[in-house]
Amino acid sequence: MSTPTQDQPLWRPDPARAAATQIVAFQAWAAEHHGAPAAPLAPTGSDDEAAARYAALHAWSTEDLPRFWGAVTEWFDVRFATEPEAVLTEQSMPGARWFPGSRLNYAAEALRRGEDDDYRDRPAILHLDETAEQPTALSWAELRRQVGSLSAALREQGIRPGDRVAGYLPNIPEAVVALLATAAVGAVWTSCAPDFGARSVLDRFQQLEPVALIAVDGYHYGGKDHDRREVVAELRRELPSLQTVVHVPLLGTEAPAGTLPWAGLTASDTEPVFEPVPFDHPLWVLYSSGTTGLPKAIVQSQGGILVEHLKQAGLHLDLGPDDRFFWYTSTGWMMWNFLIAGLLVGSTIVTYDGSPGHPDTGALWSVAARTRANVLGTSAAYVIASRKAELHPGRDLDLSAVRCIGTTGSPLPPDGFQWIYDEVKQDVWLASVSGGTDVCSCFVGGVPTLPVYLGEIQAPCLGSAVEAWDVNGDPLTDQVGELVVTRPLPSMPIGFWGDKDGSRYHDSYFDMYPGTWRHGDWITVTSRGTVVIHGRSDSTLNRQGVRMGSSDIYEVVERLPEITESLVIGLEEAEGGYWMPLFVVLAPGAALDEDLIGRIRTSLRTELSPRHVPDEVIAVTGLPHTLTGKRIEVPVKRLLAGTPLEQAVNPGSVDNLDHLRFFEQLGRDRRA
Repeated sequence: MSTPTQDQPLWRPDPARAAATQIVAFQAWAAEHHGAPAAPLAPTGSDDEAAARYAALHAWSTEDLPRFWGAVTEWFDVRFATEPEAVLTEQSMPGARWFPGSRLNYAAEALRRGEDDDYRDRPAILHLDETAEQPTALSWAELRRQVGSLSAALREQGIRPGDRVAGYLPNIPEAVVALLATAAVGAVWTSCAPDFGARSVLDRFQQLEPVALIAVDGYHYGGKDHDRREVVAELRRELPSLQTVVHVPLLGTEAPAGTLPWAGLTASDTEPVFEPVPFDHPLWVLYSSGTTGLPKAIVQSQGGILVEHLKQAGLHLDLGPDDRFFWYTSTGWMMWNFLIAGLLVGSTIVTYDGSPGHPDTGALWSVAARTRANVLGTSAAYVIASRKAELHPGRDLDLSAVRCIGTTGSPLPPDGFQWIYDEVKQDVWLASVSGGTDVCSCFVGGVPTLPVYLGEIQAPCLGSAVEAWDVNGDPLTDQVGELVVTRPLPSMPIGFWGDKDGSRYHDSYFDMYPGTWRHGDWITVTSRGTVVIHGRSDSTLNRQGVRMGSSDIYEVVERLPEITESLVIGLEEAEGGYWMPLFVVLAPGAALDEDLIGRIRTSLRTELSPRHVPDEVIAVTGLPHTLTGKRIEVPVKRLLAGTPLEQAVNPGSVDNLDHLRFFEQLGRDRRA
């Protein structure tokens, strides 16, 4: 694997802008009150000074966890209903005990601006869909009122702390209201996007046995209305635990018999009542992709998510009350839950319900321009799609308000970094981040005072003790290793739902290195403190004894204009050989001829190494993905090895089973 090296950054923050960031103010305050390392209030603009300053703060944040996380709660003025006895009394993983004895409520913190006369009439949410030219606004006062009304209605329906409330909703303001109302009651939220089919939803919701379902009649996507009433009817039949079903008429249909209309439940002028719950009380349940079995139902706590998201949104993204925060996501992806973190720091969040490619590939750039977003988040795949579509967002749109572009979902290749600075803005902070649903946050990501280097994530996040380890558990620098976290984080799961003895949770993260979180990514921690993500370690290529990351290959291959997407698999063969095919989806009008195959091989050989050159290049009509859009590698490897499709993958977790059937047949043909 190759790590991009470059002496000069693509971008460095203006010294005055860096000096005005929250992270600089936090460090100065924490140095005075909590023993953080002192640093000059006015950064000099030197890259070395900025790196040393952040490294010292990061070291303190991971070495003295109680003081750091205690400082976070003070800095952001977390209002505990009952004060904690301590910050952290048990530091083992798993099993860390955060803020024991305390009580609070996540929704109360998210809605605080609605109490303030200076903010009541300002927008808490700006919403756009494919049919609207300009966004509609939901004020802080109106958001607070609707949450108060709905939470009272949920209580009237008998919903109590610990009960589960499920949402089958797109990224609309009603979903935000539903989540916050659920949290206000102390119930447990979970959601799926309405493009999920019934089987996929049931694989998730049936594990939790929800007592309430809040569901749309359909949604808009790609210029079309998609009616989901039959799916909702099936969910009602197959979830016998349901006592309450709420109908959200996004397509304008009448509420079916036995359901309650959304408008009636959110009409009253009711001040919200926030149930004080223990710090580790469940806030929501997120799900793993579930490609090889039932999705893991990942439980995260009210307090753990609150303090982690305050830190991440306020210090790492530098979001505050004057900002607008837009991240393209669906309610089936953890980034939707993270989008809500904008409310915690007083920012206006932007919700968008629609396709990123409708009416054309520039849709998200247009949303950012129309909403005057200050922080724009998207996926690495969307950046690459924009580059391939030869878009010029900086030339064609007014993106003057955008100061930060965040990317996640998969590693952003160097070409993506360069395209943003060439075609979006030269003076923009690119915050490439990487974390996981498992913690609903980032392990490594953006720092507003640090420079941005080509192909590299700026740094490990505060409080995240991230290292790259070899197979023996020794830390590596400037070499590829397993991403591990050596100290606990508040947002780590309190467990998996239904995992009574904790064995599935333990085996998922702590089996390889006991007492240390192994995330399943290959990373390089560089000598200057930046991080490069190479892809998932559980789909590692191992050729001639050398382990390689698939994302390096994708970055090179998908730079070719004829290739829209690719998938590489390494398969150990019975006779001791190793077969490494590369599957490619061709752009319209392209042909996989000898010339293209030759250019693929040459590019991989010259830009990576001869080991990265595939044994075969095979054209396919499409590739399988998880329901959140990530390409699937491990199930394809199993199919090629001869595992039947029904054993290799959970069908409800895949966007297109026909694409998988191709690989199943190819595996059969190779064994014939």
